[in-house]
Amino acid sequence: MESFKPHYGGLLKELQAVHASGRTRSIVWRRRQLCALRRFLVERETDIFAALEADVGKPRHEAWFTEVSYLRHEISYALKNLGRWMRSRHVWTPLVYQPASSSVIPEPCGVVLILSAWNYPLQLALAPVIAALAAGNCVVLKPSEQAPVTSALVADVLHSYLDRDAARVVEGGEGVAASLVGLPFDHIFFTGSRDVGRKVLQAAAGNLVPVTLELGGKNPCIVDRGVDLGVAARRIVWAKCINAGQTCIAPDYVLVHKDVEASFLDELKEAMLGMYGPDASMSPSYGRLSPHNAERISSLMQGCRIVAGGRVSVRDGYVEPTVLSGVSVDSPVMREEIFGPLLPVIPFSSQQEAVSIASVDPAPLALYLFTGSRQLEKYYMEHIRSGGVGINDLLFQAAIPSLPFGGIGYSGMGRYHGKAGFDLFSHQRTVHKKGLFPENRLRYPPGVTARFRLLKWLFSLWK
Repeated sequence: MESFKPHYGGLLKELQAVHASGRTRSIVWRRRQLCALRRFLVERETDIFAALEADVGKPRHEAWFTEVSYLRHEISYALKNLGRWMRSRHVWTPLVYQPASSSVIPEPCGVVLILSAWNYPLQLALAPVIAALAAGNCVVLKPSEQAPVTSALVADVLHSYLDRDAARVVEGGEGVAASLVGLPFDHIFFTGSRDVGRKVLQAAAGNLVPVTLELGGKNPCIVDRGVDLGVAARRIVWAKCINAGQTCIAPDYVLVHKDVEASFLDELKEAMLGMYGPDASMSPSYGRLSPHNAERISSLMQGCRIVAGGRVSVRDGYVEPTVLSGVSVDSPVMREEIFGPLLPVIPFSSQQEAVSIASVDPAPLALYLFTGSRQLEKYYMEHIRSGGVGINDLLFQAAIPSLPFGGIGYSGMGRYHGKAGFDLFSHQRTVHKKGLFPENRLRYPPGVTARFRLLKWLFSLWK
């Protein structure tokens, strides 16, 4: 990929010409791009780790697990299945339309725009790029300006790996993004906040451009009686504190049955101590936030009882992993997506009460359940909408390439990863083919009564 500055309309026309040439359609070209992306991840791993540490304070092992390894797995899955995904698919043709054949052919959308987020600067930039290139598209990527070191690395280096005529990087802030989303791309893919997502959707509507929005929400995690509270607590703390809580599918808050609330709080404190020690600021396994986000997170603790943690250094972007109790649906911490290492714990008495509290966000990106009851699983899944569900574990519903990932309602629209990503960036072109003989003249006017009756009778035979 290559970094470009305005004129963006000219850039789009260049890429449209490349796509129109058919250059990106072959499986050879697509495989070459995916293999090149994999080489980038391997050969530039040290540079990637340094960029992620500089931008979001991400520990190296966490960067490898959540960004580099994740992307390499996604590429390998696409390479393994690409030939099968690209095949045309024959579908059934009813007898009344015979003799004929019908099929669906996946074709590239064209030129797609990808706008990524800062919290996983590499993963959220390149995961949709993998899908778009696998589908045979030309790509314009705008990395987040809030992760400037990673953005510069992608812009400066990636063009030496990929086909620079078909894949470009544009750096810049809100003004650049606004200029891009106003152009007639064939698809726009945005990851970020709901407020900005609305703006992207409105801008794209002027050109009738289809849009995929990957947003977020207040993801509930329900812990029922009868589960191993130690296992549940460790898994929840890990999922909440990875990337310092800045994960769109992290558990936003926990609903725990009142009968086990006290024991569960003790297990949470024990889990945090075991993972990050008595002072998480000294742990090499714990990340940082921006000073602005740290200040915002600090204000959300107001009115709550701090069960564990609570220390904040705005200047250093440090917020200690924190458990809160005494939280109501009207508390400041429940009015917005936390996007940080605060974990409110709210007791409930019945499954109906848990569902009522979870309605604080009618369409979260994820729902997490810790229960051994199939009946409760079914109840909660039927009464709480969400983009995805994790049962007795967290986050991994977004890490498995064979599972489509995306939101519902306010948490987003459209799904990607694996084949879902390939399909997202493909036009499913339908083809119906018939020979010139025999000729069915009954369909032609004039629709005289006898002919029409015969046609109806024939159709009634092949319902």
